[in-house]
Amino acid sequence: MNGAPLLWLIPALPLAAVLINLLLGDRLGRRGAGWLACGAVGLSFAWSVLSVLRLAALPEAQRAVVESVYTWMRVGDLSVDVSFLLDPLSAVMILVVTGVGFLIHVYSTGYMSHEPDVRRFFLYLNLFMFAMLTLVLADNFLLMFVGWEGVGLCSYLLIGFWYERPAAAAAGKKAFIVNRIGDFGFLLGMFTLFAWTGTLQFQRMFEVAPQLFPAGGIVITVATLLLFLGATGKSAQLPLYVWLPDAMEGPTPVSALIHAATMVTAGVYMVARTHVLFQLAPVSLEVVAWVGAATALFAATIGLAQNDIKRVLAYSTVSQLGYMFMACGVGAFTAGIFHLMTHAFFKALLFLGAGSVIHAMSGEQDMRRMGGLAARLPWTHGAMLMATLAIAGIPPFAGFFSKDEILASAFFSGHPAIWVMGLAGAVLTAFYMFRLYLLTFRGRPRLTHEAEHHLHESPPAMIVPLFVLAVLSVLGGLVGPPLQEGGHPFARWLAPVFASGAHEGGHAAAHEIPVATEWMLIGLSVLVAAAGIAFAFRAYLWSPETATRLRERLSGVHRALLNKYWVDELYEWTVVRPVYHTAQAFWRFWDTKVVDGIVNGVGVTLEGVSAVLRLFQTGFVGTYALLFTLGVVALLLHFLRP
Repeated sequence: MNGAPLLWLIPALPLAAVLINLLLGDRLGRRGAGWLACGAVGLSFAWSVLSVLRLAALPEAQRAVVESVYTWMRVGDLSVDVSFLLDPLSAVMILVVTGVGFLIHVYSTGYMSHEPDVRRFFLYLNLFMFAMLTLVLADNFLLMFVGWEGVGLCSYLLIGFWYERPAAAAAGKKAFIVNRIGDFGFLLGMFTLFAWTGTLQFQRMFEVAPQLFPAGGIVITVATLLLFLGATGKSAQLPLYVWLPDAMEGPTPVSALIHAATMVTAGVYMVARTHVLFQLAPVSLEVVAWVGAATALFAATIGLAQNDIKRVLAYSTVSQLGYMFMACGVGAFTAGIFHLMTHAFFKALLFLGAGSVIHAMSGEQDMRRMGGLAARLPWTHGAMLMATLAIAGIPPFAGFFSKDEILASAFFSGHPAIWVMGLAGAVLTAFYMFRLYLLTFRGRPRLTHEAEHHLHESPPAMIVPLFVLAVLSVLGGLVGPPLQEGGHPFARWLAPVFASGAHEGGHAAAHEIPVATEWMLIGLSVLVAAAGIAFAFRAYLWSPETATRLRERLSGVHRALLNKYWVDELYEWTVVRPVYHTAQAFWRFWDTKVVDGIVNGVGVTLEGVSAVLRLFQTGFVGTYALLFTLGVVALLLHFLRP
C-alpha cells in the first residue's frame, strides 16, 4: 500500500466512541449517544472499504499488509507487538463486521428509542465492535485472544442488558461461563503451539509448523483440537452450544449482532485463519467436519418445534454455523468463509425483521399469537421473505450459492455421510424457516386485542437497514456462482490466503469434476429445499390440520424437540448441580472451618492477650504510680538481699 495503511483506526474509532460516551456521560443525550455510536462504526466501515480497495490494488502475491503499532511486551526471545494484519481473509471479515454492524447500529436508534438507558446500550455495542475488529485484524495469537475475551465480556454485558429481568441475567451468566470452558481450551492450544514454535505471530508460526510438526503428529493434533474446543464455545457447536439460544434474552439488535456479524463467527474465522495448522492434523479436521455436521442437523431438528420467533432463529444460527465448520472440516475453507458472509446478511435481516415484528406487536414473540401480518407490515414482510428464501437455499438468493458449495465440497471430498447429514439439515431448515414465515405473516390473524390495537410498521430508522440487508441477501451470493472454470471470484480473492491448502475443496476444483454430476447435486439441493417449503405450506397454510395430526401422532418426538432434548436439564443434573454441591461442601469445610477458623483463631488469641494486657493499661495515673512503686521496691529488695 502507498503510505501508512493506518489499520489501527478501524478498531480505534469504535473505541474512541466508547471513551467519549464515558467522558461526556448524560450530556450526550439519547440522540447524541446514538449518533456517536453510528458515526464511529460508519467511519470504521468507510476506512475498511478504503483499506480493502487499496489491498485489492496490490499484486495478488503481496496482498498481506502488517502494521505494527507498538511493542507490547518483550520477554527473553519472546516479542509480541500490537500489530494488525490485512489480507483477503481479514478484509472479508472487517467488511462484514463493520458493514452489518453499522446497519444494526442504525436500526438500534429506532428499536431502542424508548429505552431509558440507551447510552449504556450504545457504549456496550461500540465496545463489542472494537473487540471483534481487534480479533479479526490481529496478526498474532495473543492480540487475537484479547479480542476473543473482549467479545465474551461484551456478550455478557449485552445479553444481560436488562439485568433486572432474572432470565436475562441468567442468560448473560450462562454465556460467560460456558465460553470460559472453550477459552480454557484456546489458551492451552496457544500455549502448546508457543512451546513448540517459540512464536505467537501467525505468519512465522505457519512458516515453521510444517518443519516442526509431522503431519498427523500427536502434538499438532492435540493443539488444534484444543483450539477447536475454543471455537465450539464461541461459535456454539456441540456440546457448548447451549448458551446461544438463551442469548435472545438481550435486545433484538444484540441478537442480530451476536448471531450474524460478530461473536459466533469468531470460532469459524479462527479455524480458517489457522488452516495451515489444521491441515497438519487430519484427525482434527475430521473432528471439525463431524462436529459441524452433527450440530447442523441436531439444531435444525430442535428448530422444528420452537414457538418463540427469536428462539427459532437462534437454533437456525447454531445449525448454519455447523455448516461453516463442516466446510472447514472437509478442507473447503473458502466455502466456509463464503457461507459466513452470506449468513451475516440474511441472519441479520431475519433477526432485525423479527425485531420489527416484536416492536409492532408490543413485545410479543410467540408465533402462535401472530399470523396475517403481511398486509399490516408490508416492508417487514417483504424483507423477511427475502431472508427466508435465502436461508432456505433457493436460487438466486445468497444462501443458495454458499450452501451448495458446502454440500458439493462434502460430496467431492469423500464424505458421503456428512453430505447426507448436510442435505437433511437443508430440508429441515427450509421447513422450519417457512413455518416461521407462515405462522407470522400468513394465515388467519391470531393476535390479542392489545397487540392488534398497537400494530404498526416500524419507523424508517428500522426499515432502511432491512432494505439494505434484503438487497445483500438477494445479490450477495453472486460473487460465488458455481460451475466457474478456475474458481469463482470470491474463491480467487481468498486464494492467496488458502493457496497452501492441501485439501481446499469446493468449486475451486470444480473443473476436475464432471459437470453433469455437479448439476445433479445442485438440482438435488434445490429439490430438497423446495420439498421442505412445500410441506411447510401444506402443514401451516393449505391444510393446517396436517400439522396437528402429525404433532399428535408423534407426540413423544414433538415433546423432545419442544424441550430441546432436555440437554439443559441434563447439564443441570450432571454438571451444574454436582459442581454446585461440591463447592458448597468445600465452603462448609474449607472456608468455614479452615480459613474462617484461622482468621477467627487469630482474633480470639489477640483478644485474650489484650484482655490480660488491659489489666496493666487501666488509664489511671494512680495505678501506674502504684505499679511503679511496687516495681522499685521489688528491685531494691532484689539488690539489697544478703
